[in-house]
Amino acid sequence: MSFWTKFTGCTLYSHLKCITMLQKIFTSLVITIAFYFTSSAQQASVDTNSETLYSASSVKQEEAPKPSLLITGSADVYFKYDLSKQAGNNRTSFTNSQNAFSLGMASVKFEYSTPKVSVVADLGFGTRAAEFAYNDAGTLSAIKQAYVSYAPVEGLKFTAGSWATHVGYELVDPQLNRNYSMSYMFTNGPFTHTGLKAEYAKGKSGFMIGLSNPTDFRVLPAGQINKKFVIAQYSLAASDNVKLYANYVGGKGPDTAVINQFDVVATATLSKVSALGFNATLNRSQAWDGDAKKNLEGQNWWGVAAYYNYDPKPNFGLTLRSEYFNDEKGVKGLGTTILANTLSANYKVDGFTLIPEIRYESAAQSIYSNTTGGAVKSAVSFILAAVYKF
Repeated sequence: MSFWTKFTGCTLYSHLKCITMLQKIFTSLVITIAFYFTSSAQQASVDTNSETLYSASSVKQEEAPKPSLLITGSADVYFKYDLSKQAGNNRTSFTNSQNAFSLGMASVKFEYSTPKVSVVADLGFGTRAAEFAYNDAGTLSAIKQAYVSYAPVEGLKFTAGSWATHVGYELVDPQLNRNYSMSYMFTNGPFTHTGLKAEYAKGKSGFMIGLSNPTDFRVLPAGQINKKFVIAQYSLAASDNVKLYANYVGGKGPDTAVINQFDVVATATLSKVSALGFNATLNRSQAWDGDAKKNLEGQNWWGVAAYYNYDPKPNFGLTLRSEYFNDEKGVKGLGTTILANTLSANYKVDGFTLIPEIRYESAAQSIYSNTTGGAVKSAVSFILAAVYKF
């Protein structure tokens, strides 16, 4: 028996009659539906003051969400003074001055979004932006982020372009950090990724995986176009107060090295006035012979840092960052271990934040200089920073 016969009860010999019958049924159905809605509309027009199931407000379709444009930004300045009067005692990003008022960065971020598509253009100007985009030249150095995202279904998003790294606790924008100076782990990267990534959120978990250029390269050097990195993240909102992140980035770089970096971040709200952050990272840099046939001996650098926030008042808070950084193998040019403690105060008025900060560092080797230029194992510096966000 054919599908048609099973479905309609008609044989092939009587299909014309069946079609005619179905047409009659369909016509009767359309007339019935039309009569029903016509009657409902007439009743709604009569009872304009009554709230019935057939009122205009109940059958009116919701308007589609309109596209939105969000513009935010910031500007920051700072004064830095090293107690040994040595600018070279600073080995971290963005605060490489001595006894001087310095401009940080003027930043503006454009975010245009529709229900499924969003575009972000995040621009920065100043020494902070230039150091962040150290591999770029010209107008590219002003781009902190530029990407397009597409969310085909709820929970899934694809992003293409260039964005700030998922690795680490700290961010390039000063208004997003509690300490103004940066950690050694942030300074030694990565900063940005340029490529394609997919993000999926399910319940309390989030997953991200992507393919990008080597770390911090928006444009690859000539002859290096085949070099790619894999990036990944798993996030877990263990509770309303505890969040965990496991991060990875690795691949073959243009400097004939294989890099694998593993990173963990955790945040916890302890009470209404206190919170804790934690970051640990391990980077293994392994030289290779250029054709990937033989990997040579690798060297590691690693670090851990804890961040304690105490906010006794809504407009005032303190943050203590304690970081241990190990570069005994000299991968990052230090050849020693460093313990750095930074205490920062945050005083806020509307979008303005004043950050007085004192930093003490101690190394296993004499990598700092004293007032006469002699080698010493410790350094102390003071920063007064002003940050405004809008």
